[in-house]
Amino acid sequence: MKTFVTGASGFVGSAVLRLLIKEGHTVVALVRPSSDRSNLAGLPVETVTGDLTDSKSFANALVGCNYLFHVAADYRLWVPRPNKMYETNVTGTRNLMLAAAQAGVERIVYTSSVATLGLNSDGALADESTPVTLDDMVGHYKRSKYLAEAEVKRLVEEQNLPVVIVNPSTPVGPRDIRPTPSGRVIVDAASGRIPAYVDTGLNLVNVDDVAVGHLLALHHGIIGRRYILGAQNMTLKEFLTEVAIMAGQAPPKVRLPQGLILPVAYFAEGWARLIGSVEPLITVDGVKLSKKKMFFSSERAERELGFRPGPVKDALRDAINWFRQNNYLR
Repeated sequence: MKTFVTGASGFVGSAVLRLLIKEGHTVVALVRPSSDRSNLAGLPVETVTGDLTDSKSFANALVGCNYLFHVAADYRLWVPRPNKMYETNVTGTRNLMLAAAQAGVERIVYTSSVATLGLNSDGALADESTPVTLDDMVGHYKRSKYLAEAEVKRLVEEQNLPVVIVNPSTPVGPRDIRPTPSGRVIVDAASGRIPAYVDTGLNLVNVDDVAVGHLLALHHGIIGRRYILGAQNMTLKEFLTEVAIMAGQAPPKVRLPQGLILPVAYFAEGWARLIGSVEPLITVDGVKLSKKKMFFSSERAERELGFRPGPVKDALRDAINWFRQNNYLR
C-alpha cells in the first residue's frame, strides 16, 4: 500500500504518518521547503518538496499511490495576509484533489475541522448535521476551511471523487512543534502565564486518537460523509485548571467578560502588525469565537467507524511532558 500524506511534518499529520508506517504503508510525504522536519526524523518516509498551490510540484508523486491523506492546512487564528491562507486551504485543496483524481488514487481522507460545523444556540451538542452557513464562519481560518470542505463535497458529487471527510475537534498531545493555537495555550498555562479565563468551552481529543480516526475513516467511512473526531467537552476554565495543576502552577481564578477582552485583542493585533511579530496571544477572532461553547458529539464516528477515543487527561499530560522536554516551558 502506497500512501501520500500532506502535512506530515505537522502536529496531526505526523501522528497520521506514524500510524500509517506502523500499519505497513509505504508513505510519501509532501513537505514545503520551509517546513520544520523534526517530526520526520528517523522515520522511513519518502519526502517530496512542494507546495499545494503548485500542482506541478506534487502531481507526479501521486501516480501509483493507493491512498491520499490530505492533512495539511494553514491553521492560525490571525494572519497578516489572509489571501495566503485561502490559497493554501481552498485553492491548494482543489489542486490536490484534482491531481489525485488524475492519478487514479483509490480513496482519499480529507482532514477538515469542527470549525466548519454549526453550533446550537440552546447549548446542545452539535454534530455533523447541525445547520450552518458561510455567514456563520468567524475569521479567515474558519471561512477558508468551510470553503475548502465545500469544494471537496462538490468534487465528490460532480466527479465521483472517493473522499471521506473527518472533522477533528481540538487535538492535544506530543509533537506540537509549531505549536498550534491550542498548543500555545497549553504552553502558557503550564508556564503560569494564564491567570484568568473567559466563559467558553471546547472539545478536546488526543492527537493519536485523531490519527486512528483517520485510518478508520479510510477503511470504514462512507464516501462524501463527514465524521467528527472528538472526545471530551470541557469549559476553558476546566481545561486551564487541568493543565495548571499537572504542571504545578496555580489554576486561573479570575473570570473575564468577552467585552472587556475585545479591545485588548484589537490592540494586540495592531501591535503585531506594527512590529511584524507572530500571531498575538489574544486575537479578535478568538474572542468572538469564545462567545459560544464549541461542544460536539462524535456519536456518528463511534457508531459507523468504531472510533473510541481515550482519556483527554492522558493526552494533556503527554503534551506537557513533551513541551517540557523540548524546552517550550519557561
